[in-house]
Amino acid sequence: MLKNLKKVTRTRFRKTDFNSFLFFLFFAVVIWIFVQFSKHYNQVIEIPVEYINVPPDKLLINNPDNLHLRMKENGFRVAWFSMFPPTLQVDVSKAVEDDGVLRYIIDEHRGDILAQLNIDFDDSQFVKDELAINYEQRQEKKLPVILRIETEYAAGFGAVKGFQISPDSITVSGPDNIIDTLSMLYTRPVKLKNIKEDISSTVGIDTSGIRHLTLYQENVNYSVDVEKFTEGNVVVPIELINVPNNLNVVIFPKETLLFYQVNLKDYNKVTPSDFRVVADFSKVRENQDFLLPEITKEPEFTTNHRINEKRIQFIIKK
Repeated sequence: MLKNLKKVTRTRFRKTDFNSFLFFLFFAVVIWIFVQFSKHYNQVIEIPVEYINVPPDKLLINNPDNLHLRMKENGFRVAWFSMFPPTLQVDVSKAVEDDGVLRYIIDEHRGDILAQLNIDFDDSQFVKDELAINYEQRQEKKLPVILRIETEYAAGFGAVKGFQISPDSITVSGPDNIIDTLSMLYTRPVKLKNIKEDISSTVGIDTSGIRHLTLYQENVNYSVDVEKFTEGNVVVPIELINVPNNLNVVIFPKETLLFYQVNLKDYNKVTPSDFRVVADFSKVRENQDFLLPEITKEPEFTTNHRINEKRIQFIIKK
């Protein structure tokens, strides 16, 4: 029994010595790492670059994806930057054009860089003093915007002047072979029903089919003034024009009933003299015994004009 006790005791001491050895070894390694990382190192680290706010008339080409930063920091900072390098956003709009490139001067934008990287410029500096950004100049063109809209007004309502858009044209930039094929831009389709009040909203430009282009503005505002309308009518004389001097032409009838729509507040402003209806004798074709009346003058605040007489008969007196 004494022999068994000695064997158990020896085994326990051996295990205890081994565990102690591992503990002190681990502790020594931690102390060594801490001491080593507390030292200052001079290390070059790659900082990823992201280009932002690129002017729409420029296309960036063949530019570096990172900048080299020489750090004089303790090992912990160097290791952190090496494993988890922060991305530096380069604001291209702040670069200066010079000799065919955009020059982003590091020292002039120290504040932006400090805010992003949280480094000390006294101990760390970029290998290069500036970043030369290569670009291609894009062609620019100003295109009118066409509003694609389907409307349905409530009974008795209508637009005073039609839809207005702002801006009515937008500048785009892109490759020559695409720009040259464009003459206008269209908005995304808009459908409005049962309209009975003023409308003001925003719609985006339809960019389907116009890839590789940059729009200086991607949305336009549209609006329309809506009023309650009523129908009115006036009797207007028919004026015969362009009759040769050697002819005596008589028309029947000599006046016509003209219908129009007008908002209620302007109803009493309308008078027959606001309109002009003509029959142009120069437009008569051979063997034709009638004229087509045309409205050549109407008030701006009236819409949907129509003439009761579709044809005007005439005879030529000798």
